[in-house]
Amino acid sequence: MTAARPISIAVAPNGGRKTHADHPALPMTATELADVARRCLDAGASMIHVHVRDGEGRQLLDADAYRDALAAIEQAVGDRLVLQITSESLGVYTPAEQMRVVREVRPESVSLALRELLPDEQGEAEFSAFLDELRRENIAPQFILYSPEEALRLEDLRLHGVIPFEQLSVLYVLGRYTTGQKSDPADLLPFLDAAMPRFAHWSTCAFGDREAACVLAGALLGGNIRVGFENNLLLPDGRIAGGNEDLVSAAKNGLLGLGYRPATVDELRTAWQLS
Repeated sequence: MTAARPISIAVAPNGGRKTHADHPALPMTATELADVARRCLDAGASMIHVHVRDGEGRQLLDADAYRDALAAIEQAVGDRLVLQITSESLGVYTPAEQMRVVREVRPESVSLALRELLPDEQGEAEFSAFLDELRRENIAPQFILYSPEEALRLEDLRLHGVIPFEQLSVLYVLGRYTTGQKSDPADLLPFLDAAMPRFAHWSTCAFGDREAACVLAGALLGGNIRVGFENNLLLPDGRIAGGNEDLVSAAKNGLLGLGYRPATVDELRTAWQLS
């Protein structure tokens, strides 16, 4: 019997919007991020998606803050997690500032929101040059897609040479960062329509107490998983999770119950050609 493919679980433990007022276990500092990384590694994660904050708790794109956070996480977990930073602007940073922080930090991986970094055709040449730098530096980009239309645009950019990667990693976001947002597994179906492009490595994230159902549906359909307090604070039964590791555990247990297993960090790096 053929073994079921391993499925990577990424944790997005904080995002750029929530604070301790939303949940006391939401990590805001480098030390807190390191502790969450260790807990989520033990729970089954193979990647952590990192936001950093300023002294007032606001979203920050700063190379020194990222270096401090990544160093603390590495001290806690070694190389047993892929460390991904965000380039998300939250309406504060320009595309040039977003790209600059990635160049300065040179992380193992970075998430890139297509709608932010390339809002129109005018920036194609600069964006393409930036991506070529990532390719040469072996920095793995993950493209954040909020709609099927963005997926079609991404594939068109790849076919026309703007994106200099043959194999792409993407994250399908089921919903929006709005109060009370609740995702449903059916929200994934438009991304997987027969007319849609197929990407080499794709993951799903979702909002609300159906987060686990959404990401497990994605896993069954060929994808991978991202969970965490950035998008959701609730367990599948509607209770508030004690920590990010509880959401990782819920995803892991769901995979095991379906006959799958979480991918190791080495398997994720191989899938992303990081090893």
